[in-house]
Amino acid sequence: MSEPFQPEQLRPLLRPLAAARLDLPALQAYRSFYGLDLGGRYAGLDSRLGSFNAAGYQIAVQLWAPAEPRATVLLLHGYYDHMGLYRHVIDWALAMNFAVLACDLPGHGLSSGARASIGDFAEYQQVLAGLFGQAAELDLPQPWHLCGQSTGGAIALDYLLADGKRPELGQSILLAPLVRPRAWGWSKLSYRLLSPFVREIPRRFSDNSSDATFIDFVHNLDPLQPRSLPTSWVGALTQWVPRIEAAGRSQHSPLIVQGEQDMTVDWHYNLGILQDKFQQPSILRLPEARHHLANESEALRQRYFDFLRERLA
Repeated sequence: MSEPFQPEQLRPLLRPLAAARLDLPALQAYRSFYGLDLGGRYAGLDSRLGSFNAAGYQIAVQLWAPAEPRATVLLLHGYYDHMGLYRHVIDWALAMNFAVLACDLPGHGLSSGARASIGDFAEYQQVLAGLFGQAAELDLPQPWHLCGQSTGGAIALDYLLADGKRPELGQSILLAPLVRPRAWGWSKLSYRLLSPFVREIPRRFSDNSSDATFIDFVHNLDPLQPRSLPTSWVGALTQWVPRIEAAGRSQHSPLIVQGEQDMTVDWHYNLGILQDKFQQPSILRLPEARHHLANESEALRQRYFDFLRERLA
């Protein structure tokens, strides 16, 4: 990853994705910094960065499309993340000859909104609907496979459980999906005690991957990393968790990958909920993997990419 780019130079340049074909210096710097300059690896790659409006936000959205893609992956990142951190997943999908459409969630990356905050998780569903709208406007090939890491997985499962019939979807891939975070009881108590007095608390960075280079980059080098945890986001989560726990069953059968060294989500509990909500989900448990599966070590990524490849061939 090269010299840091300046996010404030890129945000004002975002245009509707269908028309976002200019290869501006600020965009080149962004792609180079995050390793997203993939044109040299895939001949004829259509790579664009633009925006759309949803839920009152300007949402940054990105497309990577091979010359003749056979399907599309709609990619949702995790909390505190952004599209720039997902080059391994994007590269894997392109190698499968899938187009990839991804966005930065509100308050994350290049999208607008208070940093790392949300008023209600329902806003994420409006953003996902906008992402589907972008896929339709660009006439991206179906099936559309939905892939979410952590909070992105929560958004995906919320979408799947809202309606058991999703004919527009192919497979759904849930990487360390969030239902409850670890130590959820303590988190709820802390929220009740602090929220009347505190709007945010300093973020505590964790070693959520065994890839030391990724950990150093996120902790020390990435200019798009939020530095605080807004209590409003925790409040929105406290409203969302009981709603998703009470949701009805779905006939969908997602692909779930979960690390057993995950110290971010309550993965034992979450897998139980997912097995109850979905029709025979395919689950891969990785004993050595931590939470940030999209940026785990190369060997661990290869194991779950092989698992996914067999089911998406």
